[in-house]
Amino acid sequence: MASAPLPDDLLAGYRRFRAERFPVEAERFRRLGAEGQAPRTMVVACSDSRSGPEIVFDASPGELFVVRNVAALVPVYAPDARSHAASAALEYAVLALGVSTVLVMGHGRCGGVAAAFSEASPLSATDFIGTWVGGLRDLEALLAPAEAADPDRRRTRLEHLTVEQSLANLRTFPWVRSRADAGTLALRGAWFDIALGELHALSPDGWEPVSIAG
Repeated sequence: MASAPLPDDLLAGYRRFRAERFPVEAERFRRLGAEGQAPRTMVVACSDSRSGPEIVFDASPGELFVVRNVAALVPVYAPDARSHAASAALEYAVLALGVSTVLVMGHGRCGGVAAAFSEASPLSATDFIGTWVGGLRDLEALLAPAEAADPDRRRTRLEHLTVEQSLANLRTFPWVRSRADAGTLALRGAWFDIALGELHALSPDGWEPVSIAG
């Protein structure tokens, strides 16, 4: 017997989508298919299955332009002939779609951030993960002694610093920096606590929980 074209859980989810959600949002999908997308916000998020931006922000189709990678990293601008997936998504969001906000969203207990500071052996000889997150290792020098001494505070602070580093890297892209300086593009940072369902945002005063009051 031939195997199913998709795993059973995905097939079940698709069927629920067609039976329950699609009929309610059919007109939105029709319009998106005919007119294209015009999201106002790009979200750079982690690939972690527990922290999907569309779920956290209760977003409808067409509202968010999302790129996900290990640890929600934005690399430094590198205008060479190599392949740059995150940079390509950023280029398209800013220059083609004209988004007004780029949000970098990290999360609690991020495996990608943990991998940057792990003594474990690489998962493969190529060590793609180690190479991707290697630039984070310098962040440990920014920890206060009290943060470095407490495992939970250390982990959370490194996750926050990772978001802050990606925000700094965004400004290395000339067409991001020029728009940010002109006030037409906002660069924002957030961190999601998976266990508590809480979102924290980076403000001029530091990291603060986002109020759920309307």
